[in-house]
Amino acid sequence: MKFGIVFGAQSYEHEVSIISAIAVKNALKGWDLEFVFCDKNRKFYRIEDKNMRAAYFKQGGYAKAKELSIGAGGFFESGMFSKSMLEVGTYINLIHGCDGEDGKMAALFEFFGIPYIGPRIEASVLSYNKILTKHLAAIANVKTLPYEIVNRTSLPNFNFPIIVKPAHLGSSIGISVARNESEFSYALDQAFELDDSAIVEPYWENVKEFNLAGAKIDGKIVFSNIEEPKKEGYLNFDRKYLDFSRSGAIEPARPGALLEGKMKDAFTRLYNAGSFDGALIRCDFFEKEGEIYLNEINPNPGSLANYLFDDFSEVLAALASSLPPMRQIPVSYELITKITANK
Repeated sequence: MKFGIVFGAQSYEHEVSIISAIAVKNALKGWDLEFVFCDKNRKFYRIEDKNMRAAYFKQGGYAKAKELSIGAGGFFESGMFSKSMLEVGTYINLIHGCDGEDGKMAALFEFFGIPYIGPRIEASVLSYNKILTKHLAAIANVKTLPYEIVNRTSLPNFNFPIIVKPAHLGSSIGISVARNESEFSYALDQAFELDDSAIVEPYWENVKEFNLAGAKIDGKIVFSNIEEPKKEGYLNFDRKYLDFSRSGAIEPARPGALLEGKMKDAFTRLYNAGSFDGALIRCDFFEKEGEIYLNEINPNPGSLANYLFDDFSEVLAALASSLPPMRQIPVSYELITKITANK
């Protein structure tokens, strides 16, 4: 099967998406791939394999690439007298943040009947909004940190230190730790510069963090290895991506059978409750005193979490064969026929 990787778009995580696409390309060496880049103006371009380099996009080389349009069944390249559809079996939604994880790209794929790997519209909305993710976790009976929704003038009821998070941004963008009212005021300004809503949570020192990815294949969740990120303090955007070099296998974490079982159970509950069928997602968990708490859901994880799997290409191919069917609604005009029959 030939995959098409869609990346870029109008997002604070535009560059991260480019890096992710390059990492997935490297993880799928030998595969026949198409690359569809969406620029900041939401124009689509067909990128040749040889040009899948970070510098190419930084220098604006894509502007000379062939522009694409999206339509029934896929992406199209226009010629002088006709247009041809890219020969792709399944597309991978690798757009991070806005446009990709908020449901816009999923809506386009659904509207035009294009097979794709990625969260469907409702799953995108639930996981993109941190407030809705809290509600999803509650429905799935998965613990999360206590939280409050805040505005520019409100003070949290939690004792300091607290962590401030924009409600709609992933990849730790705009996240700050505040240890007093002055730092909290600055953190709010930073959050609301990027988003129109925010949440606060108590900041827990010295908790362990674990990442687990997976996808539903033939009705069963296939799990990745578990990763324990190495970090000092909280994982902000710079710490998470300035050294974005994890493209190979990792040394799996050893949380113990009990904690591993709890994480996999929580992941399964979240995946099913959020209707993530057709997507490869990553859940990030905190562990404190033997209890597991959901930190966030990454519906389009960085590099598609390829580095967490022993055989990423095999999982991806199997997932492409287990996508949920797209519903075709028949249109018959019977009602209009009945209404106009006697006129």
